[in-house]
Amino acid sequence: MGKVFVFIEGLQDLKKGSLELLTAAKASGREVVAGLIGANVKGLAAKAAQYGAKTVFIADASTLAAYNPDTFAETLTVMIKESGADVVLGSSSSLTRDLFPRVAARLDSGVASDCTILQLTSGDVKARRPLYAGKCTAEVEFVGSPVKFVLMRPNQLPVGSPDSAATATNKDFSPPAGTGKITNKEVVKGTSTKTDLTEANVIVSGGRGMQNGENFKILEELANAIGATVGASRAVADAGWVPHSMQVGQTGKTVAPSLYIAAGISGAIQHLAGMSGSKVIVAINKDADAPIFQKATYGLVGDLFEIVPKMTEEFKKALHK
Repeated sequence: MGKVFVFIEGLQDLKKGSLELLTAAKASGREVVAGLIGANVKGLAAKAAQYGAKTVFIADASTLAAYNPDTFAETLTVMIKESGADVVLGSSSSLTRDLFPRVAARLDSGVASDCTILQLTSGDVKARRPLYAGKCTAEVEFVGSPVKFVLMRPNQLPVGSPDSAATATNKDFSPPAGTGKITNKEVVKGTSTKTDLTEANVIVSGGRGMQNGENFKILEELANAIGATVGASRAVADAGWVPHSMQVGQTGKTVAPSLYIAAGISGAIQHLAGMSGSKVIVAINKDADAPIFQKATYGLVGDLFEIVPKMTEEFKKALHK
């Protein structure tokens, strides 16, 4: 029975996607090894143990505060080799989508990315991923790959209950000297304190029907009332109404929240590809023939500038009594 290595992300706390993978790895019956890379991340090892990790490899150094592809790839490669794992899991993010192919190339292995279904047993691993903007799915198997890398979309797997009494063996790693061919000059972070779109459980998105960027304030009000994160369509981001970090879609962020509210979004195939994994979709559009209604769980035909404020008012009444 092989080991499974879970690359976990987090700063003050572990990301939900990492907890999902630790839960799945534990349920497989394999020995679970976790890997942490960053600055001031050692304190997260205890929580990784509570969710199933038996060994936690930790590279904790000030030089790892910002993501450097060369340094992280070299560090993670060494961790995986020492762990002896033949399966490596990661939650799909901008960091892991860049990191995993670099590490897989070093290990002459393959990567299954953007997966939505994971079948991990004591002897095998298979995954399913959407193709052609979500019109079909493909089952991915690994042939001739010594290590099998799988990147899972967040919010696809259940999170188990933590075992507060569980502990793990921690092993410290020193990052490689130097930064390779890449040097970080500056890291520019957004000012939003909301959960990132890829991790959000509730999302409120706006499209061209919002008419301008100023009108996104009504979506912000709704989001604040229900604890949601605000997203947008590509057309809106390209128009400069909102930052591209808010873009949901094939060329933006792929999301899978429990609730997705689409206001003034027609439902172009590129946008649907990024949010079709949402469990419940509520569409608001004055065009009854908008393609978004074909995917929606609930559809509201009407003026979003009348409907959204009323929704906000009713949510406030129901949730903040």
